[in-house]
Amino acid sequence: MGRPSIKLKTADEIARMREAGRVVHEVLCKLACAAQPGNTTLELDRLAEDVARKRRARPAFKGYLGFPRSLCASINHEVVHGIPLGNRILAEGDLLKLDFGAVVDGFYGDAAVTVAVGKISRAARRLLEATSEALDAAIAHARAGSRVSDLAAAVQGHVEPRGYSVVREFVGHGIGRALHEPPQVPNFRCAGGADPRLEVGMVLAIEPMVNAGGWKTEVLADRWTAVTADRSLSAHFEHSVAITAAGPEILTAE
Repeated sequence: MGRPSIKLKTADEIARMREAGRVVHEVLCKLACAAQPGNTTLELDRLAEDVARKRRARPAFKGYLGFPRSLCASINHEVVHGIPLGNRILAEGDLLKLDFGAVVDGFYGDAAVTVAVGKISRAARRLLEATSEALDAAIAHARAGSRVSDLAAAVQGHVEPRGYSVVREFVGHGIGRALHEPPQVPNFRCAGGADPRLEVGMVLAIEPMVNAGGWKTEVLADRWTAVTADRSLSAHFEHSVAITAAGPEILTAE
C-alpha cells in the first residue's frame, strides 16, 4: 500500500475554505476577549458554538472521534485537547490555549491561539511570543517548492535557541474536506520518512506546540487532555494556510 495522496485544492475550494477560516477567526477573537478571570472553559465552549452556528457553520471538533465539546481549551501545562468544563475556572495569570475548527459547505478551517488571562508572568509572556513568532517563521516558508521539513526547521530553529522544546507527539496536518488530511506537518526535524515538496493547491494546518521545559507529553485519564510530562508551561498557535502561486495565504486570519 502506498502513502495516502495529498489533495490539491482548486481556487473555488480554497475560496470555500476561506469562508470556514473567517468563522474560525471570528470565534477565536471573541473567545480571546471572553477569556477573563472567573469565567469557565465551558462558558467559552458555549460561546464558540453559538458564534459558529449563527454564521451557519458547524463546529468541527464536536463528536470528532468522540470529542465531547466544540472547543479545545487547555490551561498552563495542558498542551492541547483540553475538554471545557463547568468547574474549570480561569484565574489571573493563566496561559490559555484555544483551538477551534469550523465546517462551512463541506470544507474545514482550523486555528489556535494562546492568550493571557489577566496579567501573566514574564516567563509565560516570552513563551507565548516565541511560539507565535515560530508560527510566523514557518508560514514564511510555506511556498511552492519548499518542503515540509523547511517549516519544521523554521519552528525548531526559532524556539530551541531560546531554551524551549518542540512537542513531538502532536503535529500539524493537511486540511480540506476532512479535518486531518495528508501530509503530516511536524514542528521538528525528522530523520527519514516522507518530506513532500509543497505545491500550489496544498492547504496545511501549521501548528507549533512549544514547551518551556522538556518536549515529552502524556495524556490524562479523560483520554483527551495532553499535558507536559514535567508540568512545564506550554503554548500553541495554529493557522490554516493555502499554498498559492503568490505565496502563502492565511485562511484563518482577518
